[in-house]
Amino acid sequence: MEKSEAAFRTIGEVSAELGVPQHVLRYWETRFPQLRPVQRAGNRRYYRPADVALVRRIHNLLTHEGYTVRGVQKLLADKATSDPAPAPTPVAATPAPSLAELREIRAMLAQALATS
Repeated sequence: MEKSEAAFRTIGEVSAELGVPQHVLRYWETRFPQLRPVQRAGNRRYYRPADVALVRRIHNLLTHEGYTVRGVQKLLADKATSDPAPAPTPVAATPAPSLAELREIRAMLAQALATS
């Protein structure tokens, strides 16, 4: 049975999902003040969906984008101080071509293939 996207994740689940050892996730908590999972009895960590998204972003920046820990710290700090991005404007949907238009395109393509 799989958890919903809104469910809290344990450190083991996040670790397994990303392929990152648990001690690395705990280290990231010390380096990135934005990353604060809920800690319950016995210091058990529970990552909220926002925490998981942040861990994924940190992991991507460090492993795929080539950032250093300090670079990611600066990037996250700059993002926190900048104004939030404006909401994207909706794109007007283009109408789907009619059946007649599609047949016309097919005929033009068939003719182009026949002449080549």
